[in-house]
Amino acid sequence: MSDRIEEIRAAVRENDQEPEGPARNARAERLLAEAEETGDRPLLVTALFNLLSAYTYSLEKDKMFVPFARVLRMWDERPEDFGWYETHHLHWVFKWVSSDMLDQPHIPLASVEKWQTEMEHRYRLAGHSERAVRQGDLRIARHVGDLARAEAAYDAWQAADRDQMADCHACELHLQGSWLAERERYEQALTAWQPVFDGQFTCLHEPHAVLASSLLPLLRLGRADEARSHHLRGWRLVRQTDSMRGAVADHVEFCALTGNEARGLELLAERPAYFTDSGDPESQMAYLAVAALLMDRLVALGHGGQPVPGPAGREWTADALAGHARREALALAARFDARNGTDRVSAGLRQRLDRAPLVERLPLGVRATRLSPAAVAAPAPSPVRDFATLYDEARRLSAELRPGADDAWAAAERAAEREGADLGPLERAELTAHRAARPEVGDTEAAELLDAAAGLYEEAKAPGKAAATRARAAYARALTGESERALDACTAALGAVRALHAAGGAEARDVRTALTARARILCAQESPDAADALRELIAAAGSGEADAAARASEAYTRLGDLAGRREDLAEAAACYRRAAEAADGAGLAWLAVAPHAQLAEVSAHLDDPETAERSALAALEHGAALLAPAGFARLHGLLADLYADTGRPREAVEHSLSAAHWADEAGLSEGPGAWARFRLGGLYRHLGRLDEAVAVLEAALVDLTPETHGDGAVVQAHWWLGDCLVERGGHREAAEHYLRGAAIAEGWPEQTDHARLAHLAAGALEGAGLDDEALKAFERAGELWRAVGDAAGLVKSIRARAWLAAREDTAAGLALMEQAVTECADTPDGMLGDTLRQAAELLYRDAGDEAGHLRALAYAERAAAAHRTAGDAGKAASAEILAAWIESDADRGDAARERARRVIDGYAGDDSEQARELCEEAENVIGYVAS
Repeated sequence: MSDRIEEIRAAVRENDQEPEGPARNARAERLLAEAEETGDRPLLVTALFNLLSAYTYSLEKDKMFVPFARVLRMWDERPEDFGWYETHHLHWVFKWVSSDMLDQPHIPLASVEKWQTEMEHRYRLAGHSERAVRQGDLRIARHVGDLARAEAAYDAWQAADRDQMADCHACELHLQGSWLAERERYEQALTAWQPVFDGQFTCLHEPHAVLASSLLPLLRLGRADEARSHHLRGWRLVRQTDSMRGAVADHVEFCALTGNEARGLELLAERPAYFTDSGDPESQMAYLAVAALLMDRLVALGHGGQPVPGPAGREWTADALAGHARREALALAARFDARNGTDRVSAGLRQRLDRAPLVERLPLGVRATRLSPAAVAAPAPSPVRDFATLYDEARRLSAELRPGADDAWAAAERAAEREGADLGPLERAELTAHRAARPEVGDTEAAELLDAAAGLYEEAKAPGKAAATRARAAYARALTGESERALDACTAALGAVRALHAAGGAEARDVRTALTARARILCAQESPDAADALRELIAAAGSGEADAAARASEAYTRLGDLAGRREDLAEAAACYRRAAEAADGAGLAWLAVAPHAQLAEVSAHLDDPETAERSALAALEHGAALLAPAGFARLHGLLADLYADTGRPREAVEHSLSAAHWADEAGLSEGPGAWARFRLGGLYRHLGRLDEAVAVLEAALVDLTPETHGDGAVVQAHWWLGDCLVERGGHREAAEHYLRGAAIAEGWPEQTDHARLAHLAAGALEGAGLDDEALKAFERAGELWRAVGDAAGLVKSIRARAWLAAREDTAAGLALMEQAVTECADTPDGMLGDTLRQAAELLYRDAGDEAGHLRALAYAERAAAAHRTAGDAGKAASAEILAAWIESDADRGDAARERARRVIDGYAGDDSEQARELCEEAENVIGYVAS
């Protein structure tokens, strides 16, 4: 039976380490049943505590009260069945019970208060501080809305002594900050939480929960960058933790209030059971509330029909889930209020449901699935204007080349149809010509419309306009494939309009229109005459009116394009600059967007970052209301590259975030979006913002492909991600990424990166405690180092194998270290010294007798000599101190003291930090020998 008891006890310990969730709970229940069969009461106590812990850290908290009552009864009957740990744990769990009862609206408030009083009584009997009791008072008072009691409890909690029953520092600071945040003392709350953010205090659920709680306070203080960081870092921590539904709710809410509705949907989709798991009603209520808030945002944005994740059993749209989640959340709140006799819970819930966005758009850098196209709401009724008014407005906007001119012409045409207006040939000509320019009109139809418009201009006695419009028709026809015939027709039209202009029958604007059409046709044909045609247009443009500046700007832009095709980037930059200046000089900023953008790109290639930056910013400024998402993505990406290359990583981060956001908006997540995230992840890593780097690089790798972005980028992303994960203690995940990168690099002609990644993967496997796998990986890395002729890398891989082997067999480890010493023949002398020192340390660690110490001493002395040969006096002295330590443990105190003294004498008069450290260590040896 004793073997069976130990077997169950071991299984209980193992279950304690399993991930939270139903599987752990079910196993805890089975183990309790098995413990009962043995009749061993101490084992039964252990199994009950295992079950209590499993229930508490899950969404089945409502099941914890029965096993707790049972274990408490067992304590009252026979406390001798409880060891020190079980006694401690019983009082510790008391806090969970009295606190978690609040989250169960079916438990009367009087019962909660009774258990709180019982806890105070038992803590007093056991000699514990009242700190945990007063903390429980605070929770009750906050829950029911008793502000005076809450303030008093908070003060008493803070004043009471911390003892072994107090919550861990991280959890206490979380509660302290959440109370301050509830009182809208956000700066103080964040100050209280800072040690948890920094990792000074952590526990099983911190900083997970504190990061989630900080999101809204940070946004309310305008610290959006930190809020984004806490979201990216915190979400990775809570997403796989079953009992953290409340923290997940905070992250969903953050998305709803920062313009990240699509990401909010992805978060909801990860845990559909969160909608219905009812063992923790308080967190279920919070989750339903933020789901309703998110759905309300979608509905407000015109996405009410968007399919969304929701409770299992039916298909949901945003509109349907909004109503359902709101009703369910309010029903739970009403149950709490009925139990409490106050409206505190419902009032707080309604406030949460009605929150307005705190930031219009906060790019996160991670990819989110695009929302379906929004339903277009009917425009608000506007005053009905007659045709004459709209016609005059359209002509004015066209003369000024305003972006809204096309819409104005469409409105005028609708008014004419509505009124049945009797239009003259000139009015019909202009309406027809402008209808041809609409985006939805194809080239063939445009040509036909322009031919018709030309006829109407003839009828209206405007032969110059007729000839210019025929030139436009020819260009439209050229785009259908009839380029040669179209060029002949355009040339004829140009000749006609020139003759008319010479006779006073056409305006200069008509000539420019025909010249533009001819130049466009030649550019489309990639004709060698295109450049001359564009220069002719520039000469005809002259200066003055807006149309002339617009034509000149277009001509210079096209000349820049031609120069770019010839790879004459300096000429291209000069042309784009003149194009931008022509538009800017005429007050046509919206026409300067394209040349500024092109000038920015060319200037970046010409290593002219000042011009590139100035032009890109100008394009963004001028195009704020005009650029499509793809244009924004391109410009922000260019600026991000510029700032990264010129040592301004923080500015590069901001533009990378925007580039990723706009690429996603444009449906380009798999191209520019993935590249922006790749760049952003590298920048975060460079800045030491490792948690953000991990989140962004993971998102980037979803879309980075060798075909689109190059296998070098894919390998680099895995490499960066591995480095970040190692820094964060995620060695197993890091090894996976290093190995994925290595698998790609294996096919490269140059194998150094393959060797480096293999070596890094081996180190990560060792860090993960996978010694056998690490040993094989270091052996493989050594083969690669040897193949590329990198003796230093080879030596390091052999030394790593030596230390791993020595964990089982010191002799095997030393043999490998000797092999590493041999391989040092082709490395700098410093490598030999380092290797000999490691051999000394390996032997010294396991030296059990004088012979072992003397062998270690010999290696230490050889290491010192090698470092002296290499000219590294500091390492030589450090090896001498190691030798002194070995001598002190080998009962050779005089020799050790003398060796240490020589080191100290050698640094006489040297006050450098290295000298101070070495002399201090030598003094430690002398002191040790004297003792």
